[in-house]
Amino acid sequence: MEKLPTVKCSQELWFALLISSALCIIFLSFDYSTFSGLNILLNKKVDPIGVLNNSITDSSCFGRYVYMHDDLPEKFNSDLVRNCRFLTRGTDKPNLCMYFENYGFGPEIQNSEGVLSNGSWFSTNQFLLEFIFHNKMKRYKCLTNISSQASAVYVPFYAGLDASLHLWDSNLTVRDASAKELVSWLARKPEWAKMWGRDHFLVAGRISWDFRRQTDEVSDWGSKLRWLPESMNMTMLSVEGSSWNNDLAIPYPTNFHPAEEIDLVQWQNRMRKLDRPYLFTFAGAPRPDQQSSIRGKIIDQCVASSKCKLIDCSLGGNMDCDNPSSVMRVFQSSVYCLQPGGDSYTRRSTFDSILAGCIPVFFQPGAAYSQYLWHLPKNHSSYSVYIPVRIADDMPGSIEEILLGISKDKELAMREEVIRLIPNLSYAHPRSRLETEDAFDLSIKGILERIEDVRKVIREGNDPSIGFADEDSYKYTFHQKQEQT
Repeated sequence: MEKLPTVKCSQELWFALLISSALCIIFLSFDYSTFSGLNILLNKKVDPIGVLNNSITDSSCFGRYVYMHDDLPEKFNSDLVRNCRFLTRGTDKPNLCMYFENYGFGPEIQNSEGVLSNGSWFSTNQFLLEFIFHNKMKRYKCLTNISSQASAVYVPFYAGLDASLHLWDSNLTVRDASAKELVSWLARKPEWAKMWGRDHFLVAGRISWDFRRQTDEVSDWGSKLRWLPESMNMTMLSVEGSSWNNDLAIPYPTNFHPAEEIDLVQWQNRMRKLDRPYLFTFAGAPRPDQQSSIRGKIIDQCVASSKCKLIDCSLGGNMDCDNPSSVMRVFQSSVYCLQPGGDSYTRRSTFDSILAGCIPVFFQPGAAYSQYLWHLPKNHSSYSVYIPVRIADDMPGSIEEILLGISKDKELAMREEVIRLIPNLSYAHPRSRLETEDAFDLSIKGILERIEDVRKVIREGNDPSIGFADEDSYKYTFHQKQEQT
């Protein structure tokens, strides 16, 4: 009888061991991926809900997932915003600080004298595209925290804001420092090795030429960001692309940022009903220091015509061209808006005029036709007029004569197409859920298609570097198959 407790204890021990073994086998049978999400939560400061949501496959996001390097050091983005008082180039204001309000849209425009619609218009600076894009990306439906799930990798480097601090610096080491540090950081990340950066993209609020200094001469313009080997494997989206294939253009930010579908529709309907007493308008200043500029000739033709309205943006001119209400009032009163090149091929004014339902008139293909390929129709004659530089330059009165020769039916058709394009060229409020695709949506769709084309090349066993970052010397001319009528 004295041995019974020992036997009972031995039975209990074996039973406990049996249960423990069973639990261990069950525990080890779980897929290792169960713990990968936990590791992410432990090692990264992310929103747990976001991780759980992105771990569940969303069929609507197949091929659309984007991974964002939200661990990018703040010196490449947030610190630039905090030090906005030093960002002064490109505006007559003391600095850019006020423009970072409202997700980068700037202060809301009040009391626009009935020219603009309430709640959708802001004082937006054209150089803040990268900040606006970043805020839009934070709310992108198919943003994922799992890089292996992503079809593209977004690098939230504020390249334009960083460049604005150093473009005029005589010390080239300082000019190029951020670019070199950025690519060095990216090349060390595990995401880089997946396609050696060819699935990476960044956005800049300045023209691509500002990042393509080809020499080490102090007098040469820009930084060398886009010539660094790692950067050449990435795609840059900016307000104006260069002649290299990995620099692509997306629209300048305008002052119109609708939050609701009704805001967009009401604006479009309003632009259809306006009276337009002016045949054509030019808003800008001459460029006497640029021998190739035709602005002087365009201004002369406008002044000589009773059918043209000139918005003189030079010092002492007849209008404050930084006042959206003043400029938009004239654009809304005009049938055609002239868009010659200025400091570069493209102009924000092009997008302002389209918002007003004013048909743009271009003088060079590089002003729009070879730039905004994801946002504008391939048939450029459906929404714009093309007058070759040589005609406008050599023939006084030619602009008015050509525009008068366009039939009323053709004019109405072009205006309707222009008004239809408004959502394509607008960056909607980040908190909005427009049914219509905006400029951001089309940019994401375009970059995903570009990266998928690279993947296809790799799957077929070909070299993805061929053509990826090559120069296209014909980019600013009409291609043979491109319609020119």
